Amino acid sequence: QVQLVESGGGSVQAGGSLRLSCAASGYTYGRNCAAWFRQAPGKEREGVAAIYRDGGSTYYDDSVKGRFTISRDNAKNTMYLQMNSLKPEDTAMYYCAAGPTSAYDCYFGSLSGHTYRYWGQGTQVTVSS
Repeated sequence: QVQLVESGGGSVQAGGSLRLSCAASGYTYGRNCAAWFRQAPGKEREGVAAIYRDGGSTYYDDSVKGRFTISRDNAKNTMYLQMNSLKPEDTAMYYCAAGPTSAYDCYFGSLSGHTYRYWGQGTQVTVSS
């Protein structure tokens, strides 16, 4: 049984930093792509950052490019999202996702919610101005 567990969310002031973690059990990150998503109240879920099978290739939504960094520790089987220079508009529930449906979807839809089979329960990030 696959389980993804996020942690690290919290409340910070604008300009601050947080690091989210997503520990996996029953699944190995290094096999395929994985990603972070977020959903703010009243808004649709959006892809934030993805990391590919090799671990060195990453992809970011323009809204977080240059501020967020996705990474992975294969030994700990944990994925991270380092968030710097946080803005109030970053406030959302953040979810990790893994288990892409296919290599094609992983390559062409790494920030699409339809790509992933496994999801964490979410961790709340609140940024105040």
